[in-house]
Amino acid sequence: MWNLNITSLMHPTKYAKVNFINTEKSVFFSSLRANIDTYFEKNKIAKTGGNKLLFKACMMLGLYLIPFGLILSGHFTNLQMLFMTLVMGFGVAGVGMSVMHDAIHGSFSSSAAINRIFGASLYLLGGNVYNWDIQHNRLHHTYTNIHDMDEDITGKFILRLSSDDKLKPIHRFQHIYAFFLYSLMTFSFLWKDFKEIKLYNKMAKTGIVPAFPKKELGILILTKFGYILFICVLPLSVLNITFGQWFLGFLVMHCTAGIILSTVFQLAHVVEGAAQPSPDEKGNIENAWAIHQLNTTANFSGRNKILSWYIGGLDYQVEHHLFPKISHIHYPAISSIVKKTAEDFGIMYNNKDSFMNGLRSHINMLYNLGHGLA
Repeated sequence: MWNLNITSLMHPTKYAKVNFINTEKSVFFSSLRANIDTYFEKNKIAKTGGNKLLFKACMMLGLYLIPFGLILSGHFTNLQMLFMTLVMGFGVAGVGMSVMHDAIHGSFSSSAAINRIFGASLYLLGGNVYNWDIQHNRLHHTYTNIHDMDEDITGKFILRLSSDDKLKPIHRFQHIYAFFLYSLMTFSFLWKDFKEIKLYNKMAKTGIVPAFPKKELGILILTKFGYILFICVLPLSVLNITFGQWFLGFLVMHCTAGIILSTVFQLAHVVEGAAQPSPDEKGNIENAWAIHQLNTTANFSGRNKILSWYIGGLDYQVEHHLFPKISHIHYPAISSIVKKTAEDFGIMYNNKDSFMNGLRSHINMLYNLGHGLA
């Protein structure tokens, strides 16, 4: 297994391409894919979400949009409307995890058009489809837990989520204040997408990602403007409320969504047993890509089916990272195949058994990273 705190290896140039070298000529992934394909062929089912996911998408979008519509009706007290913004926060997170996530991965439907339509639900949350595809699908899923390449663990303000980030005195308290910062995740959509332009253009120089297209800049500006009209100007125009009252509701909605989304994502990679390997001086990771995914990813699945349904199967992150083109509705069924195949090849299958176990492991990692112990 990889050591979590690899400091002896030299780092390649920042934003240089990283290559996965299958030095042991492992056939693990080809065997696993064959086993997974056999499961779908034997049961005569598609790998996409189908009608089950379509129904779920409508429910999640309703959880977000119906309370918003009720608020706009003006028939409720300020306290009741504030509660509805809390419900909207659960809806925002639900749409993010169960709808747009599968759609942008292309696993929502076999129809590219339907995937684009439901992927566009990200615009309703204040995000941007192109940036999500680059940051999440291409970078995070390819270079999982590799510093500078995986933005999910790199340079997080006063959070140290990577052993390669510089240790600062304030980090010793991060296991206390981290969840407050997590609550701000979806707020960052408003400005972070513009900052990504500079980052992607830097990465484009070494061919990691394409340069940010001018067409996408226009879409980015228009959709951000549309989101502000939708979530800010509209309620202020039709309701007898002050800007401060609106902002409080906006804050409740985004903080609710942010803490749900960030916590779920962090429990997959910043936990005990999830490696953070560094490339050698040539930019190589001496491991097969699929084995790298198992080494850097953890599940917290197994007990709470309701939670698993709500969070879009993201408690099965191992399965998701190995098969992002398979809809999350299939992860509980294929998890036993993944686990058995990993065991057959002597590869660790990291599962924390429950959300609370995963949460404890994440807090332990925050403490260890904050005290220079990882």
